[in-house]
Amino acid sequence: MMTRRLLSVLALTCLVAPSAAFAQSEPVARKDNVIKIVSSLPRTGSANAQTTSMVNGIKMAIAEVGGAIGGRKIVYEDWDDASPQRGNWDPAVEAQNADKAVGDPTVMAYIGTYNSGAAKISMPKLNNAGLVMVSPANTAPSLTKKGFGEANEPAVYRPTGKINYFRVVPTDDVQGAVAADYAKEIGATKAFVLNDREVYGKGVAGVFEKRAKEIGLEVVGVEGIDPKASNYKSLVTKMKQAGADLVYFGGTTQTNAGQLAKDIVAGGLKAKLIVPDGCYEQAFIEAAGNRALEGRCFITFGGVDPKLLTGKGKDFYENYKKTYGGEPEGYAVYGYEATKVVLAAMQRLYDGGKQITRESVLEEVGRTKDFTGALGTWSFDENGDTTNRVMSVNSVKSGEFTTVKVVN
Repeated sequence: MMTRRLLSVLALTCLVAPSAAFAQSEPVARKDNVIKIVSSLPRTGSANAQTTSMVNGIKMAIAEVGGAIGGRKIVYEDWDDASPQRGNWDPAVEAQNADKAVGDPTVMAYIGTYNSGAAKISMPKLNNAGLVMVSPANTAPSLTKKGFGEANEPAVYRPTGKINYFRVVPTDDVQGAVAADYAKEIGATKAFVLNDREVYGKGVAGVFEKRAKEIGLEVVGVEGIDPKASNYKSLVTKMKQAGADLVYFGGTTQTNAGQLAKDIVAGGLKAKLIVPDGCYEQAFIEAAGNRALEGRCFITFGGVDPKLLTGKGKDFYENYKKTYGGEPEGYAVYGYEATKVVLAAMQRLYDGGKQITRESVLEEVGRTKDFTGALGTWSFDENGDTTNRVMSVNSVKSGEFTTVKVVN
């Protein structure tokens, strides 16, 4: 009996020990040989076309360094932070993505998020882990600057007291003001300001409202909409009664901007519509239809149409078309630039004989100054924001975006 018992224990040990040893050694081996970059973007729902273009930009940046830094292979993982139930980014999924990144020691950089509300969830988690986060699309000023949100913002997103969050796109305190100035320029006198009740939408609409009042553009109404409403007929009637000759909507394609545009036309409201960069995607044109947009709607965007990029930006545009056989969406270049910044920091570390770790990558990304990339030459400021402030105003013509003004 003792012999059988001993043999059983030995057999069990043989079965368990190898896998236990493997479980202990695998992360160390992977950490030594692999650099992982992950992105967290809404890949489910109508934002898919935009985010696919962004992911393509990320892949292009990695391919340009041969998929490796200093002999260490770069592994890229494309994570979805949306859910089928919401058809948009989901707080629970974004939290899971952040936790997953923190728990994987090979993850050296987190590219995301697309939605500013999603950033609020992942930022403190990644900050506690000392993991660098570079957003290609978040524009809410409150994520990085005081005075634009709650009293505890942005400190609440930096529990360690250190900055680990950076972004390569201009913020809404620039965009909202540009929109108000353009509204005044095209002759608007009475503006009705709407928002989708989300972080990004409320933020940019608030900036528009503030700037409108500063420049003498009368604000005749401010209201938050239900982004899941089937129509906005009663709201259109209300705006007509207020005498609005311009409607500003702080929101995105995913929060029903297309339906709002259609109802404004169908309801006979003879007002121009201005929307922010959350609508700067082909999905918005498809949702609203050309009739509701052409000659009526203007879209602000942090940067310029990809076709108008120059220098390295033009190289990106041409390479994108050659690689993917089509036009990039507006934010493709931002996915590319965010990744290029991270890779450049890693390359500097390697060239300087330093280890590529979460801590070193975070510090080196923060030192980015006078970076010459696809978006021109820019730096990260003391808040982690880009110094690039180029904005454009765009219209829709024959089902495509057309730039009507560039603001530097």
